[in-house]
Amino acid sequence: MPHFTVVPVKDQAQDRYDSLEGINWVDYRHTGQDHQDTFSSDGHGNHKEDRPFLNSADAASKNNDFYDRNLALFEEELDIRPKVSSLLSRLVSYTNITQGAKEHEDEESAGASRRKTPKTPNMGTLMGVYLPCLQNIFGVILFLRLTWIVGMAGIMQSLLIVFMCCSCTMLTAISMSAIATNGVVPAGGAYFMISRSLGPEFGGAVGLCFYLGTTFASAMYILGAVEIFLKYLVPQAAIFHATDSLGGDSAMLNNMRVYGSICLSLMAVVVFVGVKYVNKLASLFLACVIISIVSIYAGALKSMTHPPEFTICMLGNRTLVRDRFDVCAKTVTKDNMTVPSQLWERFCLPGNMSSAQCDDYFLQNNVTEIHGIPGLGSGIIKENMWGDYQRKGEILERVGLESVEVHGATDNFGMYVSADIATSFTLLVGIFFPSATGIMAGSNRSGDLRDAQKSIPVGTILAITTTSLVYISSVVLFGSCIEGVVLRDKFGDAVHKTLVVGTLSWPSPWVIVIGSFFSTVGAGLQSLTGAPRLLQAIAKDNIIPFLRVFGHGKANGEPTWALLLTGLIAELGILIASLDMVAPILSMFFLMCYLFVNLACAVQTLLRTPNWRPRFKYYH
Repeated sequence: MPHFTVVPVKDQAQDRYDSLEGINWVDYRHTGQDHQDTFSSDGHGNHKEDRPFLNSADAASKNNDFYDRNLALFEEELDIRPKVSSLLSRLVSYTNITQGAKEHEDEESAGASRRKTPKTPNMGTLMGVYLPCLQNIFGVILFLRLTWIVGMAGIMQSLLIVFMCCSCTMLTAISMSAIATNGVVPAGGAYFMISRSLGPEFGGAVGLCFYLGTTFASAMYILGAVEIFLKYLVPQAAIFHATDSLGGDSAMLNNMRVYGSICLSLMAVVVFVGVKYVNKLASLFLACVIISIVSIYAGALKSMTHPPEFTICMLGNRTLVRDRFDVCAKTVTKDNMTVPSQLWERFCLPGNMSSAQCDDYFLQNNVTEIHGIPGLGSGIIKENMWGDYQRKGEILERVGLESVEVHGATDNFGMYVSADIATSFTLLVGIFFPSATGIMAGSNRSGDLRDAQKSIPVGTILAITTTSLVYISSVVLFGSCIEGVVLRDKFGDAVHKTLVVGTLSWPSPWVIVIGSFFSTVGAGLQSLTGAPRLLQAIAKDNIIPFLRVFGHGKANGEPTWALLLTGLIAELGILIASLDMVAPILSMFFLMCYLFVNLACAVQTLLRTPNWRPRFKYYH
């Protein structure tokens, strides 16, 4: 007969407790936090868990934010008790850097290893997803090219371009939201999210396209910053100058190459030295973007009653480059005598006014001045409704002005504002599309989000909706306020070389010029910070063997070799030297990246794979 031994329950529990040596159990009976299964390592290599809910009292004394949260009676109250102080502190510590950058920064500081404490992910939807996405989506194209796109394509086709690009990114965001809510969202950004959810093949395909897109984006932002610097901030800084009226473009391209390479080198040094500087300036760059956009709306509303004073000088129906002469007239009165103006001297050979040899077109057409910014109530929207695509070198002409069509001398071609590239609908889509990208910025900080499965879909979709509304309203405002020839004037030659968006902004054009300069420099720095980390993550997964070398870096994990390759690829973009040529290349990489994200979502849904159970249901 088998022998049974009755062991008291208490003694059995005691034996279990005694057998678990090596684990220091934390007793919460006296702190009222019995729901925290927190245990720590004692040096035997045991795992150390993050605390899932509220921090203990000793940590609360160190961190005011937790102290504020511990005032809640129930955990549910935490989200419905927003405090102004905690919101302000989060705005101050706002960052738009990809996953891992902050950790490397902490690693660089001296005693970081000695005082490592488990960090609780505490970023919400606003700070963690919405604002970084907003900052990445608004970019150089809005300030430098959107007015020109509206002028060339007209309001209707511009709205179609915006709708196409924004719906493309919105559909991708919906697919990305499904992927993000399929199981636990890993830390490490968009690449980790896709590769861990869908497998390394899809992850590698998306990751490489995303990497090349981000690298070329840094080149585009640098070219945008250099264009603002050389065209509007310090034109005297140009090294190369045109020898004749037709050589201006090549001189400008060479200037862009030199200054772009210098700018890229400086940015790469900043990123190499440490991302802490980029991190600290993130909120400043975001503020620049928001102030610039607000100034456009303020200027548009003010133009209803007080349109800004920007006059354009027209010869017949042709637009003249305004900084080549002083007075918009053929003759001026000086000491009660009529004498030739600077404009006359530009078109005529020196000599007596009556017998002077002049350009035929100049002699047979009148010089007139028209308003460059008629304002919101002027009805100019009717004229700007439809497109006016142009060939390269075609002179900008205003429909409705009287003109005698005769051939003028080719020597005077530089006096007119002309199209620098041939335009078409497809080209404009390629140039505008990069200004709709940047939707992955929210998932880049996935490891820092309090609830990534809720924050990534809500924040990303809200950011795309906001930016789409801003783009649509901007297209309508530009078409309603600005004269068509000024819209088609890419570099503002007709309005004293002022940035065309700047002519509309209030209180001064400088708000937009300086704001857009800092925002493009910031966006370039962030792209240069994000791209090497992405390449390092792909290299460490060993999907593509020859990329393995780029997985190595400094002792603190900073991706040195990946940064070097990123700099070389970005330099190729800068040597192209034209924003209008780099933007379509960027569009192709991002379109391929978004294609893979949508394809991954579609294939998983059609195959009904067992591991595909996203919590986000609004995808198709």
